[in-house]
Amino acid sequence: MRYFLSISLCLLGASIMLADQPGKFHVSTDAYGQTSDGKKVNIHTLKNPNGMIVKVIDYGTIITEIHVPDREGKFDDIALGFDNLKSYQTENNPYFGCTVGRVCNRIAGAKFTLDGKEYTLAANNGKNTLHGGIKGFDKVVWKVRSTGAGPDSASIKYAYHSKDGEEGFPGNLVVTVTITLTAKNELRLDYEATSDKATPINLTNHSYFNLLGQKDADILGHECMIPAEQYTPTDADLIPTGELKSVKGTAFDFTKPMTFGSRIKEIKTDPVGYDLNYPLENSKKQLVLAAKVTEPKTGRMMTVHTTEPAVQLYTGNFLDGKLKGKNGLAYKQYYGFCLETQHYPDAVHHPNFPSTILEPGKKFESTTVYEFGAK
Repeated sequence: MRYFLSISLCLLGASIMLADQPGKFHVSTDAYGQTSDGKKVNIHTLKNPNGMIVKVIDYGTIITEIHVPDREGKFDDIALGFDNLKSYQTENNPYFGCTVGRVCNRIAGAKFTLDGKEYTLAANNGKNTLHGGIKGFDKVVWKVRSTGAGPDSASIKYAYHSKDGEEGFPGNLVVTVTITLTAKNELRLDYEATSDKATPINLTNHSYFNLLGQKDADILGHECMIPAEQYTPTDADLIPTGELKSVKGTAFDFTKPMTFGSRIKEIKTDPVGYDLNYPLENSKKQLVLAAKVTEPKTGRMMTVHTTEPAVQLYTGNFLDGKLKGKNGLAYKQYYGFCLETQHYPDAVHHPNFPSTILEPGKKFESTTVYEFGAK
């Protein structure tokens, strides 16, 4: 009996060692907590053979951690966020790491007309709707469809059913988000959605990055390149005017690598900083370059490719130091940047913008890839 028990324990030990063996992709799941209304939330860890780690929670499909190496091989977590679920549920959470929907960015006047019917939404950003309303996709618990680690990647697939009328939007919308970590240190986000009624949809991820890691330092020294010749100007409420303007000769020109801080004070917004949409040349909806960011001190680089027609650059203008993040770090203004791949903001009011309307019988599909490296 002892002999068989010994063999069983040895086999179990070998199995555990194999799961964490270097050179293998790995996925693990642990309890993370409960929401204020008692829903269980887990945290999932994806790890590739290079040592890169991505952590995701079921609440809002929030990417809580992204560990990547610098030029010396030192790993740091480059994603802004919190240490616990309770903090992610606070009202002042600035959408750290989450999936944003049903419609990301802003909808003017918190209403729109579709097929002759007017729909009224929640006004949660002054008189406008921001990032899906009061309880958007960032504030719900998603269902895990599958997790897996294979020879080429580790991934987790989430699903959410947004019911007809949720936050004022029409149609039963079924959304899936697949988060994949590859051997090339790519973080790939694949979105799919279908609806039984025509509805606007615009999905993105709202991760804040600081390639320095969890440091008491801003991102103004990061160099950024965005291959966009135009931008969509906005009014004082950050609602697009409907125009497309050239970036040439403006502080918005990143067609050649420039630091975030080199011209930021030229921007006449309150608060001062970048928060605007860049159209991309992507009529065929293929993966195209959206942005490339480099941090000179660590050598870390992040390259963004997307099938979306635009990318929103945001430099953490509204962070004010009052928000305590990981390890109690106060996130001050410009301590993180976002590159939100998307359709144009407020597209429901601008026929000249690429349409965000998903028709019944059609499928919404979108892919964004964040690739990390160092030089």
